[in-house]
Amino acid sequence: MPIDAIAAKLAVLLENLLQTPIPVRLRAWDGSEAGPTGTPILVVHHRRALRRLMWQPNELGLARAYVSGEIDVEGDLYDALSRLAALIWRSPEIHGLPIRAVAGDLIRLRIIGMQPKPPPEEMVVSGTRHSKGRDRQAVSQHYDVGNEFYRIVLGPSMVYSCAYWTGTGPDYDLADAQRDKLDLICRKLDLRSGQRLLDVGCGWGSLAMHAAREYGVRVLGITLSSEQADYARKLVAEAGLSDLVEIRVQDYRDLDDGPFDAISSIGMAEHVGTQPYVEYARILYGQLKPGGRVLNHQIAAIHPQPKGNGRSFIDAYVFPDGELVPIGTTVSLIEEAGFEVRDVQALREHYARTLRAWVANLEADWSRAVRLTSAGRARVWRLYMAASALAFEHGRIGVNQVLAVRTHRDGASDMPPTRDGWLA
Repeated sequence: MPIDAIAAKLAVLLENLLQTPIPVRLRAWDGSEAGPTGTPILVVHHRRALRRLMWQPNELGLARAYVSGEIDVEGDLYDALSRLAALIWRSPEIHGLPIRAVAGDLIRLRIIGMQPKPPPEEMVVSGTRHSKGRDRQAVSQHYDVGNEFYRIVLGPSMVYSCAYWTGTGPDYDLADAQRDKLDLICRKLDLRSGQRLLDVGCGWGSLAMHAAREYGVRVLGITLSSEQADYARKLVAEAGLSDLVEIRVQDYRDLDDGPFDAISSIGMAEHVGTQPYVEYARILYGQLKPGGRVLNHQIAAIHPQPKGNGRSFIDAYVFPDGELVPIGTTVSLIEEAGFEVRDVQALREHYARTLRAWVANLEADWSRAVRLTSAGRARVWRLYMAASALAFEHGRIGVNQVLAVRTHRDGASDMPPTRDGWLA
């Protein structure tokens, strides 16, 4: 295998272009290698990957090359992403590319050229940000990938939010942790037989069915994803819960079915956006009985960094228009809508473990996942879930459950005075 041929030139190019040392070993399309040994190998299959980085010298350019299959990682993906964190989690502001110093190598390697088209998996939404039509587009592009694909990733529980890992034994798995999360939500909401629960952003209906089956409540679940709704209705019917659970394709802004005894919003608020958040919380407030509780389960930014000028990988490939804010902002907006916040529980480490389990599921059935979607789509999910697991582990993002109550006019909350009391 030739050493220090094209790979050595690529190492110099990348370090100049990205303004940071390359912390992994490189293998070029001619088989040559350069860089530190004993690290994961960044395999550059095609010079087009470098052309993408010339035009987009940030995480989006790197992601486009990975999604298209022009680069790959050989070795531990988590280790590679940790070493490349500066490229994955923040976009360096490049004010002038050092082209002159490496112009000869760029020409010889045929890297200079027109900007390559983005991979077809890149998402594009149109219309006014967070309008009903645009929100429906964003949700559809993320969730209508195929229910069988999601079943590979999520497992039989079909729960697409942070699990709650309470067990430690070898027989305790993702399905157990998701069941424990669903039950934690139901207990926090103090669900009782005969009550009405509104599940906003109900996904594939897992929480709605758990609440109906285990607590005897009547549930209305709403989603903007037609594929989710069809799948959820089928599961509800098979479980014999059609008399207790209704699943609709409906925007939260069109709700007029209250009052409900309790409301759950699990992994939904990230899609709402910061500006419309108070309106969202006020709508939930108006749908809730006095003394009723709302449980908001939401990813949060921790020490948020200033946004770059371009699109991020997450916005372009995973959650168009998704927004993360600090937990303090979320609590303030919930209270501004009229709620009294009674409890906040951080589950950051739980989400890291959940994401690693999802990545393992995807990798274990990789060939079928590719057949069900595309190689690029499977690579998007693998990259975003692995990078997100590290972001949770390293404290860049968190996830929290916020329990709030709509108090009575006299201030009564109808809640026991201790946490043990309302979790019993």
